[in-house]
Amino acid sequence: MADEEPKPLTYIPEVILKKRKSNEEWAIRRRQQLEERNLLGKQNKAFNLKTAEQYIQEHRNRELDLIQMKHRAKRRKPSLATFDSKLLFVIRIQGKNDMHPKTRKILHFLRLRRIFDGVLVKANEGILEMLQKVEPYIAYGYPNLKNVKELIYKKGYAMIEGQKVPLTDNNIIEQALGKHGIMCIEDLVHEIANVGPHFKEVISFLWPFALSKPEGGFQGKKKLYKEGGDAGNREDKINELISKMN
Repeated sequence: MADEEPKPLTYIPEVILKKRKSNEEWAIRRRQQLEERNLLGKQNKAFNLKTAEQYIQEHRNRELDLIQMKHRAKRRKPSLATFDSKLLFVIRIQGKNDMHPKTRKILHFLRLRRIFDGVLVKANEGILEMLQKVEPYIAYGYPNLKNVKELIYKKGYAMIEGQKVPLTDNNIIEQALGKHGIMCIEDLVHEIANVGPHFKEVISFLWPFALSKPEGGFQGKKKLYKEGGDAGNREDKINELISKMN
């Protein structure tokens, strides 16, 4: 049987060879990057692990917060008659791991889930009682018309089916609140500033205001404003803080 002639080698263009080499080098680099990222993640995780002492201290802080909240609740309740306005603007200024779950629950009920969140509320006995309980974590007071308008125009978002929607079109307002005679942003501002009959519907329609950290920040202490701190009732002085954070 005659020997078969050897088949010629398949010719591979140089461009394809270079591309293969480039892909192989990229795959190696990519694998190295993933390995470095995984290593860095493990190192960060190890660094962020809390010690037993830290957990104990956090537990003590939360229990102390609960005791102090109960003491505040026993204080004389603020009277609505002493408030110059039915409209209040409340800003969460601090509170993380040192809060008791009951404190966190009240802040969440007020829709103050994050630090520097702000909400407009109608002053009533129930609201004032809650504000007193979480006083070290909030600043509040009477917003003026100028700040109400600027908050809505600059930071205003609607809550549509649980989604955060920018107020870029009056149609959004009309579809949600038109049945109450509220058709545009100016109607929103009017209803809020005057604490009108559909105030509750308007506030439920608005997403909490995400404010910016004021220049210089806060003192970081739970000291009341009237005692030289940041927290608590600032009355009409809240407008200075709103202007810094809006």
